[in-house]
Amino acid sequence: MSQSDRRPNVLLILNDDMGYSDIGCYGGEVHTPNLDALADGGVRFTQAYNTARCCPSRASLITGLHPHQTGVGHMMNDWDADGYRGDLNDRCVTVAEVLKDAGYRTYMSGKWHVSRHIEPDGPMHSWPCQRGFDRYWGMLTGAGNYFAPETLNEDNQRLPVPGPGFYMTDAISERAAEFVRAHHREGREEPFLLYAAYTAPHWPLHALPEDIERYRGRFDAGWDVLREERRERMTAMGILDESWRLTERDPQVCPWDEAGFKQWQALRMEVYAAQIDRMDQGIGRILEALRRTGQMQNTLIIFLADNGGCAEELEHHYRPPWHIGTEHTRDGKPVIFGNRPEVMPGGEESYQSYGIPWANLSNTPFRLYKHWVHEGGIATPMIVHWPEGLRRAGELEHEPVQLPDITATIIDAAGAEYPSERNGKPIHPLEGYSFLDCLRGDGSFDREALTWEHEGNCAIRRGRWKLVRRYPGPWELYDMVEDRSETRDLAAEHQPMVDELADRWQDWARRCDVLPWEDVNPYIG
Repeated sequence: MSQSDRRPNVLLILNDDMGYSDIGCYGGEVHTPNLDALADGGVRFTQAYNTARCCPSRASLITGLHPHQTGVGHMMNDWDADGYRGDLNDRCVTVAEVLKDAGYRTYMSGKWHVSRHIEPDGPMHSWPCQRGFDRYWGMLTGAGNYFAPETLNEDNQRLPVPGPGFYMTDAISERAAEFVRAHHREGREEPFLLYAAYTAPHWPLHALPEDIERYRGRFDAGWDVLREERRERMTAMGILDESWRLTERDPQVCPWDEAGFKQWQALRMEVYAAQIDRMDQGIGRILEALRRTGQMQNTLIIFLADNGGCAEELEHHYRPPWHIGTEHTRDGKPVIFGNRPEVMPGGEESYQSYGIPWANLSNTPFRLYKHWVHEGGIATPMIVHWPEGLRRAGELEHEPVQLPDITATIIDAAGAEYPSERNGKPIHPLEGYSFLDCLRGDGSFDREALTWEHEGNCAIRRGRWKLVRRYPGPWELYDMVEDRSETRDLAAEHQPMVDELADRWQDWARRCDVLPWEDVNPYIG
């Protein structure tokens, strides 16, 4: 990049199915020195929000719109409604398209998961290189065997299943770092956008032995003690207000003292932690590539997670689709699917998740998980680091922000222009608000409300009030200043507020192609 062009590079890092409090700088037990260093040199947001599920969050993050406006209001299914096509539509633009039009070089490494078309001989209109990325390496689908994934692509070319020595997290990191090195090696003067989208720590619980060993015994105290310890650390850091209660243990989970198969239970969390640890190691390699190429100081780095901790328990009869799991290991052994206590997780021969009790720990101190829009499903750690662009280091930012704001902020920092049309078709107006001034300590932005919907789970937050429902239940009302952990439902005491916020949510839903869940999913009712 020439000295006259001081527009920042952008490194956007997204990880998959990680809870609010797992990484070290948010109070967790996982060893994350690289993310912690970014936090020490930048800003940690305490009230950043995602959209509760993998692909809707990705669609919202890279377009600056609410997910239904992009056609990805649910997963990769076509439910025969505009907001639920399972495919990025032509009424949105990606941040890569916007920055590419502004003269940026654009790269992506990792999980795409915003197209229902995954076959190389089928439509590619919603693949990365057709949506603004100059170069792409990664997985088009939402999950997979970490040692032998099935749907790897380089640009538009399907790659063979990797051989021995491959590990998905390392490959995402290395390809991202190589994009940085190649940009410098080729003598390119334009700034770049690099989107590194990890699959870690999404199930299956696959990790490398040396990383698992680092956590041997770390979780033996069990989920009850560890949730209390996390809350104490988070309060001491200023991330939580000391008045916010720790939610009750999930009613589906027994006390740790009564839990069976403790070795297996602890190992589930050890492997999960190892997956995050390996991601942090890889982020360190990307950061080192930035340093060695002289790009670290003027790179805007944003790190966050796509949803809260995932409480999905993989039952004994579970069998993944071909594209996210394989029946046999690379050396021909059968893969044993499901959360079976007699099978220890970690290696390629197993296919497990860490389940409800550990997701409850990951989301400390909040309620619920991925899928739901209570705080446990949508609260994300978010770190922003930009030495040349910020005057803040090691600080906390309590301004509430959500995914569309990230695209708006990147566009603002890049001096790019969000279009009103593309290829002759009108584009939805940008929904996000730039938080660049907020990052610089120059004030906040005036937003009417934050809004969410996923699978009928709905929420709206305006100021201190959050209205939320767990489908198909009733609306609940919480005071986010006094009770962000959502332990005291005030709906009965403030019915006019419930009615007003519910009406505002309905207005948003009509505008953004959100439908009642029972009208979308034919399996409901």
